[in-house]
Amino acid sequence: MTSAQVVDLKGKKLSEVTLSDAVFGIKPNMGVIHNALVRQLANARQGSANTKTRAEVRGGGRKPWRQKGTGRARAGSIRSPLWAGGGVPFGPKPRDYSITMNKKMRVLALKSALAASVEKLVVVQDFDNLKEAKTKLFSQVLKDLGHEGKKVLVVLDYACDACARVERAARNIDSLKVIAMSNLNVKDLLHYEVILTNARTLEAINNRFEASSKEKTEGDKPVAKKAAKVEAKAAPAAKAEKAPAKKEAEAPKKAAAPKKAAAPKEVDAEAKKPARAKKEKSEE
Repeated sequence: MTSAQVVDLKGKKLSEVTLSDAVFGIKPNMGVIHNALVRQLANARQGSANTKTRAEVRGGGRKPWRQKGTGRARAGSIRSPLWAGGGVPFGPKPRDYSITMNKKMRVLALKSALAASVEKLVVVQDFDNLKEAKTKLFSQVLKDLGHEGKKVLVVLDYACDACARVERAARNIDSLKVIAMSNLNVKDLLHYEVILTNARTLEAINNRFEASSKEKTEGDKPVAKKAAKVEAKAAPAAKAEKAPAKKEAEAPKKAAAPKKAAAPKEVDAEAKKPARAKKEKSEE
């Protein structure tokens, strides 16, 4: 069982909280984490970069000078890519960079990122002692916890008034980010050095992923029951098929009775004589 220390805002140890093995006890799947991170970074791109080709740039419909006789290079338009202010060849156009990923893989990536971040987890009992939403007070809290100057990710469930005060007090601190529990993502879990949360939010995270794992197992049970029913129905049919096969196999054995040896036929002596003797007789 994985556990974590629960401290107060002064850094004093109060108790231990048990972490769910279904979330924090699994072996991180680094391949799935990488795919999820690439997907998140790709989906954050706007894809709005746009350049104009020579056909889209304004002007350039008239030939700048005649083809021959000027001593200058041939030119057909002032919007050629060779000219300043001309079109851009093979430039970027608006496109969609988004990548899809299966739901089960997204859940596995998030659980793997949480499991890989257990050592960075700091759990406080609650933030009720933070009476005012002031940056100075929250900076003192980070100092007391020993994480001043580090990159800190604060995860809240927003189920109390203290959570709103924490967000207003912490959002102006450099290298610190406040997110809701429902917005947990792989990039933030890997980027920040400290993950600060309270006991209630941690319990909500455990329940969230345990519920998803239970739904998965319960979803597999009906399939097994159906398979068992199909096998039970198929068993009598198989027995019924085997029974006539046995009867048919026994029937020919009974019908095939031993045959009596037939009496040898008497062969005429003349038939046994060679063909030459017959020829001699005919010649005589």
